[in-house]
Amino acid sequence: MHFLSDEIDFAMYERETDAAANVKPASLWMDELIFKLQNPDRTKKVLLPWEQTHGLFAFRPGEVTLWAGQNGHGKTQVVSQVVLSLMGQEEKVVVGSFEMKPGTTLAMMSRMYAQTNPFSPEYQGEAGVQALTDLYQEFGEWTDNRLWVYDRQGTVSANHVLGMARYCAKELGVTHIVIDSLMKCVMGEDDYNGQKSFVDELTALARDNNVHIHLIHHLRKPAKETDIPDKHDTKGSGAITDLVDNLMLVWRNKGKEDDVKAKGRASTKLQEHDAAILCRKQRNGEEEPTIRLWFDKDSKQFKGDPNDPLMYFRNWPHRETA
Repeated sequence: MHFLSDEIDFAMYERETDAAANVKPASLWMDELIFKLQNPDRTKKVLLPWEQTHGLFAFRPGEVTLWAGQNGHGKTQVVSQVVLSLMGQEEKVVVGSFEMKPGTTLAMMSRMYAQTNPFSPEYQGEAGVQALTDLYQEFGEWTDNRLWVYDRQGTVSANHVLGMARYCAKELGVTHIVIDSLMKCVMGEDDYNGQKSFVDELTALARDNNVHIHLIHHLRKPAKETDIPDKHDTKGSGAITDLVDNLMLVWRNKGKEDDVKAKGRASTKLQEHDAAILCRKQRNGEEEPTIRLWFDKDSKQFKGDPNDPLMYFRNWPHRETA
């Protein structure tokens, strides 16, 4: 008996039927474009902490943002402040920091939240300790159902991190996932295929679960620490910046710091900003802003203007203090 199926090239059949089903005239999408034009997006915008950025950048569900910077340039500190502002916007966040213990991460956030230096003399006495205790207890209560911490340090397998992210998205309803850092999830700085595969998995996970992933990464060591980085300075595979939706480079103004240390009030750099976030990619936005920041040493907060008050995250984005 002769079977026709023996003569069918199923691979060719699959290719041809896929093309027939999915190659369509472009005009089919015009109704969708016109609908969007007539019905502007009214969904809530999830924003950066600083007011001058609110019309320039937003965190969209289903995207991955890469936060990159040199060692010691404050990328984790900047992201910590971003996390606090996300919580103030009623977003739910999980932080997987494989370079710092949870207590260290929360101490940084607590200090920003409390708007004060816990080591200053006013908090050394019994009354001061009690005042700080009250603030930290308030912070802890505020984080309930807003903030989770993935308690793992050192190198963590990519599969464990992806599993954590899926669990948090599906079971906890988390909307923002922070991973610090890429090099703790992929063994070897020269494992370009591993880096590409991991970031590719993150982009798919963000899209499929409608969450935003924040991935912290390191930059190559520059010729001079005062050099301003660009998107080609990221360590590892060039595919990393190609795959992510947004790229934010965190830069600390070491030139100003050194000049002020040497000259004090005579420094000509006193009015310069202390740090900057250089947006060098925003796939679904119109702008790639440079965000200048001023650092408050007591609270460890970054301000968008030296004259701005400190942020009170519980009442974000309102800037008045409690």
